[in-house]
Amino acid sequence: MAPISLSEIVSALPSDESWGPTTSTETTLDGVPYAPYSKGDKLGRMADWTSEGKDGRERGGRQNYNRNYRDQQVYGAGTSSLFAVQIAEDESSFSVVDNTRTSTKGRGGYGRGGPAIFRGRGQRGAQNTRGGGRGGQYTRVGGGRGGQQGGDRYYDNRGGRGGRGRRFGWKDYDKPQRNRDASVNIKPDWKMLEEIDFNRLAKLNLDTDDGEDLDSYGFLYYYDRSYDKQPVKTVERKLNVVDRVVFNTTTSVDPVIQELAEKDEGTIFATDSILSMLMCAPRSVYPWDLIMIREGNKVYLDKRDNSSLDIVSVNENAADAPLDASEGNKDSINNPNALGLEATFINQLFASQVVLESDSAKLEMAHENPFYNAAEEEAPLASKAYKYRRFDLSLNEEEPVHLIVRTELDAVLKNAINGEDQFLTVKALNEFDHKAQGSGGALDWRTKLTTQRGAVVATEMKNNSCKLARWTAQAILAKADVMKLGFVSRANPKSADRHVTLGVVGYKPREFALQMNLSLSNGWGIVRTIVDMCLKMPEGKYVLVKDPNKPLLRLYEVPLNTFEEEDEEEVADGAEEE
Repeated sequence: MAPISLSEIVSALPSDESWGPTTSTETTLDGVPYAPYSKGDKLGRMADWTSEGKDGRERGGRQNYNRNYRDQQVYGAGTSSLFAVQIAEDESSFSVVDNTRTSTKGRGGYGRGGPAIFRGRGQRGAQNTRGGGRGGQYTRVGGGRGGQQGGDRYYDNRGGRGGRGRRFGWKDYDKPQRNRDASVNIKPDWKMLEEIDFNRLAKLNLDTDDGEDLDSYGFLYYYDRSYDKQPVKTVERKLNVVDRVVFNTTTSVDPVIQELAEKDEGTIFATDSILSMLMCAPRSVYPWDLIMIREGNKVYLDKRDNSSLDIVSVNENAADAPLDASEGNKDSINNPNALGLEATFINQLFASQVVLESDSAKLEMAHENPFYNAAEEEAPLASKAYKYRRFDLSLNEEEPVHLIVRTELDAVLKNAINGEDQFLTVKALNEFDHKAQGSGGALDWRTKLTTQRGAVVATEMKNNSCKLARWTAQAILAKADVMKLGFVSRANPKSADRHVTLGVVGYKPREFALQMNLSLSNGWGIVRTIVDMCLKMPEGKYVLVKDPNKPLLRLYEVPLNTFEEEDEEEVADGAEEE
């Protein structure tokens, strides 16, 4: 074959200006190429990234959205187009009919009306299951993992796991956000200085020592070991009303702290209740506030009278926390305020009931109770010891920073092996109604506490993360050997007047902190950061406020007479009533 020259190749090229295959008049319309189709053809997408998958894991709202409005999103299928095809249901809605015979009796359902059926969130597998796997398109209430017909109740209903029939995930995007009220009214003359997000607080870290004891006050009764015995289902101990005096004195009026401040023993002064709230701030959901007073080079962490810090919260961290009356809760005894007062009342009674009161068998501290005046108080003192302890928060030797905190102990216990005294803190978890709204998927303590104690405690760790973290931090600050947790339930779920003790469990505080993933180093870092902010400010009064609806703190500078006028008004109102 003869070689072809370049000039011959160029001369063989088409003479017109276009390139590519020739254009046929059969596939053009006025010179514009088009693809012929009939009006019955359905226009679709080449790739649809928003439609539901094969496993149907999208929420019900997203599924309906895709079904009803899918064709409006297709090219050329607008509402004004003649070729738009409105199809409410497509092939994905069809399924094979199960013709197998099923029992007419409802198994594992909640209530007396037979097995309730609900559309869950995250179902996979069979189209209609009665307790197998994670459920199908429809899941019967009570179906648990692994085909259990009853299912463990501490699993919530997400993913078809057993529960009470609430449709978790159904239109969660349509639910209005809860708008809680702030714990204190922000006045116009308050000046906001800082806004601190919880994500920033969670990254802080400061290692410190175990602290040293400065002084101790009060006395302790010995713990009643009979409460540690395995509870019997048929026998319940009633929680009796015991009239005992318990003091909750704040930092600024504590005579011992004032004396230590005059001796220049520390830089920061606080109580364990206030300090634990600050250390566990990232876990908090409900609003709270505390006062910081700077005098010279000293900072006092204080609180208002009747502050929310004194109230024990209930299910604060639950996914579906108890509703306020303003949010539609018609149950007056199960709203957050009523449950908080009930829990506070239970904790005071429980700590006095689990000790053996005997004047001959009690442990006296170095000094008497600094707040008790026998001439003014008629009721006897409760078992309580106050330890004033000092922690070193210094970053370097040139600028020493020491924190003095008043810690509390509730009882003492003889070690069964070596006979030494062990200090205890005593707290009580309370069950109001495991079927009511706001219970957070809690188990029935009366039936599960003996057989599934770990599951009960794990559920409480989830629903009351902030409260348990504060109690653990207080026990570590006080250097308690054991933290006793009591399980107290209502005698009747519909009445908040009578309670029974179902059992008591003891934990070592630091081991319990590891189970809760509680970092004391992070807590000390938060305290040091907040105090450094105050030390950089001029002398005066500051208020740290937890936002009621957002995970952040705000620091305000307030006038020196803030909150003092309210106290004077309350005193004047009380005098007029008398």
